[in-house]
Amino acid sequence: MRLKDLREDADITQAALAEHLHIKQNTYSQYENGQRQIPLSLLIALARFYNTSIDYIVGLTDTRKHYPKK
Repeated sequence: MRLKDLREDADITQAALAEHLHIKQNTYSQYENGQRQIPLSLLIALARFYNTSIDYIVGLTDTRKHYPKK
């Protein structure tokens, strides 16, 4: 997954992103490190946050598409 790269590119801390997602920082850290599976609802929230596709986040494509915000 590209969670860490996306977060660092956005210059945001784990704590700030966890707060945005309404989860604990250590839970987000476990998602980033692959110690815990991320729920689909959070993948959708992250795709919207980063304005990209879930496929890009999970590494199914190397094309980072930008989608219009709703």
